[in-house]
Amino acid sequence: MTPVLLTGDPLSIDSVVAVARDRAPAVVDPSVAVRMAPARRVVEEAVARGDAVYGINTGFGALANVRIDPSATRELQHAIVRSHAAGTGDPVSEEIVRGMMLLRARTLAAGHTGARPLLVERIASLLTLGITPVVPEFGSVGASGDLAPLAHCALALIGEGFVWANGELLPASHALGRAGLDSLLLEPKEGLALINGTDGMLAMACLAIHDFEIVLRSADVTCAMSVEALLATDRPYAPDIHALRPHPGQIASAENLRRLTEGSAVIASHRTTAHAVQDAYSLRCAPQVHGACRDALAYARRVVEIELASEIDNPTVFHESGSVESAGNFHGEPLAFALDMIAIAASECASIAERRTDRMLDPAHSNGLPAFLAPEAGVNSGFMLAQYTQAALVAECRRLAVPASVDSIPTSGTTEDHVSMGWHAGLKAIRAVDAAARVVGIEALCAAQALEFRADTPSAATDAVRHVIRADVPAMMRDRFLAPDIERVGEMARDGALVAAAEEAIGSLA
Repeated sequence: MTPVLLTGDPLSIDSVVAVARDRAPAVVDPSVAVRMAPARRVVEEAVARGDAVYGINTGFGALANVRIDPSATRELQHAIVRSHAAGTGDPVSEEIVRGMMLLRARTLAAGHTGARPLLVERIASLLTLGITPVVPEFGSVGASGDLAPLAHCALALIGEGFVWANGELLPASHALGRAGLDSLLLEPKEGLALINGTDGMLAMACLAIHDFEIVLRSADVTCAMSVEALLATDRPYAPDIHALRPHPGQIASAENLRRLTEGSAVIASHRTTAHAVQDAYSLRCAPQVHGACRDALAYARRVVEIELASEIDNPTVFHESGSVESAGNFHGEPLAFALDMIAIAASECASIAERRTDRMLDPAHSNGLPAFLAPEAGVNSGFMLAQYTQAALVAECRRLAVPASVDSIPTSGTTEDHVSMGWHAGLKAIRAVDAAARVVGIEALCAAQALEFRADTPSAATDAVRHVIRADVPAMMRDRFLAPDIERVGEMARDGALVAAAEEAIGSLA
């Protein structure tokens, strides 16, 4: 697997996903030591002079006015890691933690935190060795970044707390020893530099954006299948219509739907019939809804790409001027808004897909399809309960769409009196995208069956998708255990298999 090189320069979303999910190794470029040295000298000189510098020889948060004796400055860095590792609840996924670790290493390597290159090298070693700190779900309010989650990551570097070592839960000290690594002794500023960043919410944003981009293309694919299955018209996807309202996402989705349905004998067979004058909104307005979701995601991507090129710490060491400045770049509000937008868009993507599915199952609205797509309805319930599952998932998406970023609560003796809740916005976004993928997968499962009841040939793209589904999931001629089929096709909506099948037939989708 191609390693991801840490130079201190910006990372891409794909690089974060490669390390976080695919376990690509992280390699530290030799130039990092040179890049980090000037800021480290500023910290060491400040300590030698006895300057009062936040987090180096003062307390933290509401304790910033407490001076620390020079003999305790190293212990101060270990103390902040231990005290801030105060999370609770179930662990978040390893891929989120690995993403956090990579992103914190990148910021350290960028050269304005005052930390030593050793910290970057050790984080990279843990990533490459598959040693992942256990990080609880609750603890971050997205104020000084993701303090508690990052502290749990930093705890492993000093040989404390717990880690997953290639699937085995171990005390960090045991895992480090088994890997031939010593516990780190932190120098002044380093404990704070390890925990003061937006890396948790940023890691989740990278994963959510990567996955939701695939789900939105999958939704165009499954919508095209539903359009054919329901004997709807393709006229609402014509370029002249969307030129009158040229939102970028809408134009892209309409182009996809036009290409995905091109050459469909099913659509051609009823193009001039009376029922096709005006289709339901879930069919006719799909480009507008899918497109708005795409535009929301594009906004989130812009925010994340800026954050991936940023250096988040407090205080920031400006080696160029020799100053150490306390400010507020750690506040997670930009990411919190972006993550809330992803959850809202995922909810709408799921909602409209469920409506299309319901039309295919309801004989009053399906233009001649059997009830619940069961060849012998009555004895067999067909896909009736698959739509129940969609309904449950859509309801969950709507709950997850409630913004976290408006829910500030003061912390640290009201010194941190406005917080972003970006970490929780990230958890919601991850869950909402996963739920949307499952809903879109169920639409694909039902649409494949519905197309098989039509006498005419579907388009090349949708027929290719149907064949890919049928390679794993046979048609349901009588009721069977449906959960594994739902799980499998949901994964195909999430991992891009549905999109890949369509693209093999007609080329790349927007």
